[in-house]
Amino acid sequence: MKPIDLSELAALSAALLSDVMDALGLTEHAMRPFVRPLDEALTLVGRARTGLYMPVYSVRLGENPYEVEIALVDDLKPGEVAVLACGGPTERIAPWGELLSTASVARGAAGCVTDGLVRDVRQIRAMRFPVFHGGIGPLDTKGRARMMERDIPVECAGVAVRSGDIVFGDADGVVVIPREHEAAVLAKAREKAEGEDRTRVELRQGRLLGQVYGKYGVL
Repeated sequence: MKPIDLSELAALSAALLSDVMDALGLTEHAMRPFVRPLDEALTLVGRARTGLYMPVYSVRLGENPYEVEIALVDDLKPGEVAVLACGGPTERIAPWGELLSTASVARGAAGCVTDGLVRDVRQIRAMRFPVFHGGIGPLDTKGRARMMERDIPVECAGVAVRSGDIVFGDADGVVVIPREHEAAVLAKAREKAEGEDRTRVELRQGRLLGQVYGKYGVL
């Protein structure tokens, strides 16, 4: 199956894509609402690269607690999104900050989504790098959590995510489109976007909502 052009998705919305997936029976693909953007003006579209974090309570002498995390960030390709599953909401795991954002921008990555915490928020906002988070806090992961594995199936904010799935985020939240359904989702999204455009025009012209809904079936 030929991958779709992600630039087509950039003009859509998380709400529209969520509606489309609902219509296709894919009803568990919107992340829980505690995951929010650092900058609501930015839209995130890209393919997931997953990382799984687990709590730890110490650091062994001489070990590198960031080894797997560094490997994931250094391997990010243009248009990819780091999706970091921390079992959130959490008050003690903050896997993302300024330096990982800086490294990801240099790799051409599209953004980061985590159900853990983020920090260095002023610096990340200044980069205009899309980051979606499960909270803000100053804690380092060292001695609290570490990435155990990467590029494995994870659950992030209640949604199953695999590397290669499409991740879309905007001010309304984050949705994940499974790779095997992306063509069907995009085709139906085009139809719904066109219907919404027609509905919007007629509502602005003063037509009644009930009449327009009866005509286009879009709400």
